[in-house]
Order: sequence, then C-alpha cells, then structure tokens
Amino acid sequence: MPTYRDEAVVLRSHQLGEADRIITFLTRRYGKVRAVAKGIRKTSSRFGGRLEPYCQVDIQFAEGRGSLEVVTQVEALHVSRLAGDYSRFTAAEVLVETADRLVAEEGSPSLQQYRLLAGALRALEDPARPYPLVVDSYLLRALAVAGYAVATTRCAGCDNAEVRWFSPQGGGAVCTACRTSGSAPLDSDDAAHLGALLAGDWAVATATDGATARRVDGMVVAYATWHLDRALRSLPYFER
Repeated sequence: MPTYRDEAVVLRSHQLGEADRIITFLTRRYGKVRAVAKGIRKTSSRFGGRLEPYCQVDIQFAEGRGSLEVVTQVEALHVSRLAGDYSRFTAAEVLVETADRLVAEEGSPSLQQYRLLAGALRALEDPARPYPLVVDSYLLRALAVAGYAVATTRCAGCDNAEVRWFSPQGGGAVCTACRTSGSAPLDSDDAAHLGALLAGDWAVATATDGATARRVDGMVVAYATWHLDRALRSLPYFER
C-alpha cells in the first residue's frame, strides 16, 4: 500500500474490535487524519504509549480502504505529561475538541491550526503559565485562524472606537448602537485582557487581576460557543 509520513498531534481515540484503536490526528501537512492502529491494545504493541492523546509524533500512514488510513510507524517527538494533572488534562480536552471542530474536513491542510494546537499543549505543561489563560488564548487565536477574529478595541459592527459592550454574535467589542441582546458590559481592562489573550501577550495577560480574568473568561466561552455552533462537551469538566 502507498505510504506517507507527517508530524501529528493525537486528538482522540476509540476502541475498534478487541485489540485495535481508531485514532484521530491533526497533522502538519494533511490536516485531520483518522487511522487504525492495529494491535495497539496488546501488551506487545510496538506503538506503546506514543499514541496517547496530546502526544506529538512523527508518523507514517499506509493508505487504507475508505476513510481510514493505517498506522505503520510512529516516533515520539513529545510525550505529553498532562495526564498526571487533572486540571491541565481537562484544559487539554478543551483544546483538542476545539481543533477537531474547527478542522472539520479530513485531508484539508491546516498548518496554522496544527502549530497553534501543538504550542498550546506545550504551554499547558509549563507550571508558570496559568492554564485557564492558555485555554482562553487558544480559543481566541484558533477562532481567529478559522476566520472568526474577535474585535477588542473598535466596534465590530461600525468601527466606532467607543466600545462599551461585548457581543458574541456581534463579533466581540461593540458600541452602544451596535449592541445586541445579551451583550455584556466591556470596560477598558476587559478589552486590554482580551487583546492580550488574542495576541499571546503573556506579560499583560498574567498581570490582569482575577476579577477581570474571570469576566473575560465568560466572554471567551460565550464567543467560542456561538461560533462553534454549540457548546464544547469538554467545557463542563474543565476545572478552572
């Protein structure tokens, strides 16, 4: 069978038969790929723990029948340590579910989404990075790559610089004239924190007071839920 090789992040897996698993990857060059890892649940499996969720691997696929490829070789590039910390594990679940939703079509290259996810998963392993901020920053940046960039300083509706509200359905920061039903008040500290999360400016984001960070977190969740069409299943389990 023809084969090809790529870098990939493991998104999720589920059992197939008595010994196999179907694993969903986000790859560097080919976007989302689903593949069968044969015999992976056997103690003698040559794949070992290299195909656990959140791991980054160098992987070879053989072209399979239908929509499923076959894993033939795997080399670990980074073995995730997130399973040992429940809070950061639940944060990682939010990240991989979001990536899985945003890269909906299999075989469609999504290099920016791949790089963003791989970087965010590594950031979650850094104890100096508050994991709720990593999740909020990832959600905003992944949505921006997908074409849903949030407005933070000027009105998303009319470009007015006098923004006072945050509207998930309106595109983020909006003025009073463009305010929609259910909009939340947005002050200058909220807008600055949103901008820092979107830009990945950790110096500003980590210096934000807790009350502002919690308000903005609610805005980010509402924004992501609106643009992903439905709530992420992993969010209720995410321990902030």
